Amino acid sequence: MGDSKDGVKGKRVVFVTVGTTCFDALVKVVDSQQVKDELLRRGYSNLLIQMGRGSYLPTKSSGDDGSLAVDYFTFSSSIADHLRSASLVISHAGSGSIFETLQLGKPLIVVVNEDLMDNHQSELAEELAERRHLYCARPPTLCQTIAGMDLKSLVPYSPGDATPVAKLINRYLGFPEE
Repeated sequence: MGDSKDGVKGKRVVFVTVGTTCFDALVKVVDSQQVKDELLRRGYSNLLIQMGRGSYLPTKSSGDDGSLAVDYFTFSSSIADHLRSASLVISHAGSGSIFETLQLGKPLIVVVNEDLMDNHQSELAEELAERRHLYCARPPTLCQTIAGMDLKSLVPYSPGDATPVAKLINRYLGFPEE
């Protein structure tokens, strides 16, 4: 990130993912001029939105006029490449998206879908935010979260060792120990 050898400012990509769901509220808010202006102010140059099953179409932009370059797509066989190339990830609260992003060491803002009933995903996002592994927002607070975020304050996530739990489950189920 930052400057390359030839002095040209590098691309700083914000990747937004909603997974396989429909989360138009998130897509709409990242497409708002207020959020795009804040991302640009924070030094990001590109916004790539994976919009899933949603019906709201973001406004594409080449960024040639000094604005944020914006592009979108519905689905990809793997979002891993997009996550790897991102400078910042904004994601729905799906556990797969959260942990894949954290394991790559990417800064993450998780946006909770308030329209879901019995939203257990918000508990995960809020717990990880409390542990300072990520930022947690709702669609109406996303711009404020971006404006106030300090990415240096995030604590890297390191997954625990599940081996003892797996051994206990295997023993309980009567599988032979290795």
